[in-house]
Amino acid sequence: MYILGINAYHGDSSAALIKDGKILAAAEEERFRRIKHWAGFPSESIKYCLNEEGISLSEVDHVAINQDPKANLFKKILFSIMNRPDLTLITDRIKNKKERSDIKAILNKEIDINFKGSVHNIEHHLTHLSSAYHVSNFDEAISVSIDGMGDFASAAWGTCKGDEINIVDKVFFPHSLGIFYQAMTQWLGFPHYGDEYKVMGLAPYGQPKYMKEMRDIVKLSDDGSFKLNLKYFKHHKEKIAYEWEDGQPNFLQLYNESLNGLLGPSRKKDEELTQMHKDIARSVQTMYEEAFFNLLNKLYEKYQIDNLCLAGGCAMNSVANGKVYRNTPYKKVYIQSAAGDAGGAIGAAFVTWHKLGGKDTSYMDHAYLGPHFSNSYIDELLKTNAISLQEEHCKVTYEENLDKICDETSNAIIDGKVIGWFQGRMEWGPRALGNRSILGDPRRPDMKDILNLKIKRRESFRPFAPSILRNHVDSWFEEDDDVPFMMQVFQIKKEKRKLIPAVTHADGSGRLQTVTEETNLAYYSLINKFYSKTNVPMLLNTSFNENEPVVCKPDEALSCFLRTKMDFLVLGNYIIKRKG
Repeated sequence: MYILGINAYHGDSSAALIKDGKILAAAEEERFRRIKHWAGFPSESIKYCLNEEGISLSEVDHVAINQDPKANLFKKILFSIMNRPDLTLITDRIKNKKERSDIKAILNKEIDINFKGSVHNIEHHLTHLSSAYHVSNFDEAISVSIDGMGDFASAAWGTCKGDEINIVDKVFFPHSLGIFYQAMTQWLGFPHYGDEYKVMGLAPYGQPKYMKEMRDIVKLSDDGSFKLNLKYFKHHKEKIAYEWEDGQPNFLQLYNESLNGLLGPSRKKDEELTQMHKDIARSVQTMYEEAFFNLLNKLYEKYQIDNLCLAGGCAMNSVANGKVYRNTPYKKVYIQSAAGDAGGAIGAAFVTWHKLGGKDTSYMDHAYLGPHFSNSYIDELLKTNAISLQEEHCKVTYEENLDKICDETSNAIIDGKVIGWFQGRMEWGPRALGNRSILGDPRRPDMKDILNLKIKRRESFRPFAPSILRNHVDSWFEEDDDVPFMMQVFQIKKEKRKLIPAVTHADGSGRLQTVTEETNLAYYSLINKFYSKTNVPMLLNTSFNENEPVVCKPDEALSCFLRTKMDFLVLGNYIIKRKG
């Protein structure tokens, strides 16, 4: 039985295909459209998933979408009666829902007129909970979803056992930790969708001096839930888009002038970052963690279940995730590689699979579910671009032996070169995990500056991540766990920090990715080769892109290489080096 899951009209639109409980393919639309966080109907992702399996849409039995217009209907009606928001806030949402409700018609128009299967609308947060729990390999867990907003709720949590997810409570619109964090991100002068990671990166440079103000904005409850002090916000009164069609998602300002009255004037986009801004960033992160751990601890206290699954956009807060073992009694945590809305495609598919009586599900221990390309494809690409490569004084060689590729590449890394590494299937989710990565030497204090100068051109306070061999984590980090998707930040051991300055953040932490031979032989082999020469079992890893979505095809990788000052590119079995 084929089930196609889709995340449509939310940020990070995506599609995933499963068969008999096994994930076959998954990808985000942004990788094909080349627009960050692309929102709309994920037609290209759907086509990829079908092509990967070699089937047509007519062979798909069920399509599941991660939203349900009927979900939480009573809460919507009650809110409208009690709050009397701007009429366009309601009428536009009704109009949008109506236009997008006939998924079968949209599939027939965009993909294939022969689709005869069933369409399932799955409540947004149930898909988040499923996207983590049903692929976690846990028999029992607490599952928690926290995000901005979806189907009129911003959070949901429940107990999970066997195949069943029992949602026990939710936080409804307009209260939202995701909106709190996003509003504060806007206030700090980072206006774009997805900029919250910049606040996380800035926070270690400040102190939590504004907790009194933060606790006035976010109110915690004894049952673990939370509320916003709505005097500082306007999303509940004015039209603020939460769904988009065909393009990059853009939010209007979520906060009102009362927030400026509380904290002072907001920072403009290109204004200098002062110590006050850094202190507020730290206070925002600390407030989020207070709310997060208040909820997690109340749930453990009530249910006494040792396993925890996290999903939703806020589960991308790797800093908070990395503190779960320190601040709660949970023994094991699982966070899927596409924890945000993209992951709802997998969650919608698995909810439908179990609703139809399916039992077995595949454990997601890797994220390599996207497109892959043959050496013959790369060979033709290099021939087509031969003149451009000559103009850039590049030498191209083909090497069959993986050990020799890793030997030459590791030597280049040791020499301070910046490496583009393109192998196998593209990663599912926002993180580059060793198949679409830019690599460097974590030992070099200047590596961060080299990367920003040659390629990334990003804010100096943002850290780069270490990919580490799984069996060496306990020697380098204060916690020891599987972190295959770079979704947790752990403290690096104090005596090790000076050895890897390029991946050690201001507070002594690192957002690690654990790498195993079983899940990624090529990347494991490269790190292991570097380790044999340096006694450091990790590499600096950042996403293969330059102010664009992560590269999908070899064409985009080669284009990025040619227009930047990258030194070395490994495309499958081809090695491209700039001379000199």
